[in-house]
Amino acid sequence: MGRHVDKAQFSAQEYADFQQRLQENLATLRKLLDDPDFGVGPASFGAELELYIIDKQGRPSAKNQEILAAVNDPNLTLELNRFNLEYNLEPTPASGASFSALQRQIDSVLRTLQGHAASHEASLLPIGILPTLKSEDMGPDAITDSPRYQALARQLREKRGEDFHISIKGRDTLDLYWQDVSLEGANTSFQFHYRVNPADFADAFNAAQLVTPLAVALAANSPLFLGRRLWHETRVALFKQATDYRIETPLRLRLPARVLFGNGWVRKDAHEVFCEGVSLFEPLLPICGDGAALRPGQAPPLDELRLHQGSIWAWNRPIYDPADGGHIRIEIRALPAGPSTTDMLANAALTVGLIEGLRPAMHDMLPAIPFRYCEYNFYRAAKYGLRAKLFWPGQGGAGLQERPVLDILEDMLPVAEQGLHALAIAPTDVRHYLDVCAENLAQPVNGALWQLRMLERLRPHRSDEEALRELVIRYQENYLSGEPVHQWTY
Repeated sequence: MGRHVDKAQFSAQEYADFQQRLQENLATLRKLLDDPDFGVGPASFGAELELYIIDKQGRPSAKNQEILAAVNDPNLTLELNRFNLEYNLEPTPASGASFSALQRQIDSVLRTLQGHAASHEASLLPIGILPTLKSEDMGPDAITDSPRYQALARQLREKRGEDFHISIKGRDTLDLYWQDVSLEGANTSFQFHYRVNPADFADAFNAAQLVTPLAVALAANSPLFLGRRLWHETRVALFKQATDYRIETPLRLRLPARVLFGNGWVRKDAHEVFCEGVSLFEPLLPICGDGAALRPGQAPPLDELRLHQGSIWAWNRPIYDPADGGHIRIEIRALPAGPSTTDMLANAALTVGLIEGLRPAMHDMLPAIPFRYCEYNFYRAAKYGLRAKLFWPGQGGAGLQERPVLDILEDMLPVAEQGLHALAIAPTDVRHYLDVCAENLAQPVNGALWQLRMLERLRPHRSDEEALRELVIRYQENYLSGEPVHQWTY
C-alpha cells in the first residue's frame, strides 16, 4: 500500500488491465516458488509501529503532516487519520539479541520523535485505541490529506454505497452508522514481520494462525472506544466493520470481509493465499507498475500483486518482497501498539517462539483443531482477552478441549522457549521477554485490564470525560517509565 497514488477514480479499462497484471503476477510467483533456491536465506524480523499523536490533555492532536515534515527520516510515514503516524523499523537477523535490538531501536526512534512532537505541543503514544477519542475527532476532515488515503477512503465508501454500520457488544454496547472509513484510523498496531524460507511457509503460517488467539489475549490493549467498554481488543471488531463495504444482505454477507482472520489452513505454500486474495477481493486501487525491464539478478517486483495484497487486511498475511533476490514474510498484524516497548517485544517473542516451537508438529496438530475453531478462538480472545476460554488440542490424544487461555498460555511458555532457542535467539533475550509474559500471566494483567481497572478507580470521583483524560495521562506516565505493564502503578 506504499505505492504512489495520484487519483481517486479509475476507468473500466484500468480495472481490466490491473486484473490481467494480477494473473500474470500470480503465474510469475508460481514459477518463483517452484524454484527450490528462491527466497532461501536466514530468517529475519521487522516491524511497523503505529502511534497516536496526543496533546497535553491526552486528546488526539491532528499534527501528523507537521511532525513528518520536521523529521528527516524516510522510515516515518503518515497514517489514515491526521492524529496517527507509523514508523517502519529496520529489519534485524532472527538470531542473537534480536528482540532487545529491536527494542533499543524503537526506544531511540521514539525519543527522537518525541522531541519533534514537543515542538508542536504534542507527544506520541503507543496504544491500541485512545480512550479520549470522541466522535467529533473523526469524519472526513480527520482523514490525512494524502491522495493515497483519500483514494482509499473514496473507493471503500463508493463500494459500500451507504453508511458503515458499527455494532460492538461488550460490557457496554456501541451501535452507530458512520459515513466514512475514518473510524478505522482509531486503531493502532505493532505489526511484526517474520521472514521464513518458502518451503517452511505453510507450516509456519498455520502455526501463526493457531497461536495468534493466544498472543491477542495476552497483548490486548484496546478496551475503550468512544467512552464505552467494549472488547478487550476492540481493534479486531472495529477495523473489520469500519472498512466493510459488503451491503448487509444475506448474499453479500456470505462473501468474506477485507479484514478477516482467514478461510482455512494452508495446504502447500504462499501461492494459494495470494490466489485466494485475487479471487475473492476486487481491486480497490487498480494502479499498474511501469513494467520496466529487470536488471540481472533482480527479482520481479510483482507490483500489482503486492498493491492488491496490501488492501486485504488479514490478521496474518503473506508478504512477497523483491528485496535481497526476493523472499516471503509472514506479517503478524493482530498485536496492538503498547502498552510499553518491553511488552510489545515480549508479545512478539512469544508469538515467534510459539510459531517455531509448534511448526514441526503442525502436521499432527491440524487434524485435531478444524480451522473454524481457530477462528472462533481469535474472536473470543479479542473479546475477552485474558478472561477468554479457547478450544485447544488436548495432550496425549485427549481431543479438543475448551480451556482458560491463561492455562493454555502457561502450558505454551516452554514451547515458545524451545522455539526461540531453535532460532538461536540469545538466552538472555529468551529469558527476559518470556519472563515478562510469565509475570503478566501471573497477575494477570495486560494493557486492556490495566485500563479497565484504572477506569473503575477513577470514575467514582470524576465525570466520564475527566476519568478518561486522567486514565490517558497515567497511562502515558507509566509508558514513559519503560516498565512492563505488570509493574505499572494505578
